[in-house]
Amino acid sequence: MFFKIDENLHPDVAELLQQRGHDVSTVWDQGFQGKPDAMIAEAIRKEKRVLVTLDKDFADIRNYPPSQFPGLIVCRLELQSRANVLAVFQHVLRWLEVHPLEGRLWIVEESDLRIREEPA
Repeated sequence: MFFKIDENLHPDVAELLQQRGHDVSTVWDQGFQGKPDAMIAEAIRKEKRVLVTLDKDFADIRNYPPSQFPGLIVCRLELQSRANVLAVFQHVLRWLEVHPLEGRLWIVEESDLRIREEPA
């Protein structure tokens, strides 16, 4: 899979995904840090990358309809420390093996995954 890691996540998240064979770039790689969400959204659509972020704005399916993206992963974590984020991503890696992501919004919490699709 192709992923884009947002600026609000530690680079170790990118490394963890790369170690599992995924193609990963970051907002920092492109110099997009501090850019508007709409610019990030356009980039991930063009690049066909799944966005991984802590930015809850991307969980608004009215502004970011899941069907228009290769996938969106929004982490809603109570504790956003590097160690906790990496621990949660161990769950995400397992979920990637069993749950479809394309055209969906994943809301990831410490030990829970909610998957949202647009109504048919």
